[in-house]
Amino acid sequence: MRAAAGLVALSLLAGCAAREKPQDFFQLTEESPRHKAAQTRYFETSGETELLSASAAVLQDLGFQITESVREVGFLRASKERGAREYGQEIARFFTALLSTVGFFGGANTLVVLPVDLHQQINAALVARPLDEAGSRHEVRILFYRLVWRSGGQSGDQSIPPGEQRMEMIRDPKIYQQFFARLSKAVFLEAHKI
Repeated sequence: MRAAAGLVALSLLAGCAAREKPQDFFQLTEESPRHKAAQTRYFETSGETELLSASAAVLQDLGFQITESVREVGFLRASKERGAREYGQEIARFFTALLSTVGFFGGANTLVVLPVDLHQQINAALVARPLDEAGSRHEVRILFYRLVWRSGGQSGDQSIPPGEQRMEMIRDPKIYQQFFARLSKAVFLEAHKI
């Protein structure tokens, strides 16, 4: 019985992805060139101001609010708030609490409640820079990342306080493709005054 319950708990926890440590965000890896390629596009346009305006409009269309804009250096920062609850975490939390009440984790009356993700702030940082002296070709690079806040938990009589926070880079290429597809359309419309 305990072995079967342990297998269920391990299979639920195995679905949790490994998290990057913040100090590892800026370390070069074998995947770094692939990530940079997904995060970067080049645009033929003579107006850096129009490129930043189009980028801000696309971010706002995607639900972001512009939190910082420094046009002199071609920088934008934006964020949006979302819930972060995941069903897998809730199921793992339930089964861990259930198994702990039957004594699976070190005896009876040892309650174990795993913290779960509650809230997230998704952030975008964009830099646009000219590639030539004429200013007719620009590079746009955007990074998406999220800050996640967790609920409280408990392990026996030791409480895990709520509010723990972690940062994760968003590396899903579909998100970057969606942003750049919209930005390409916006730059085209801006250039043709449509």
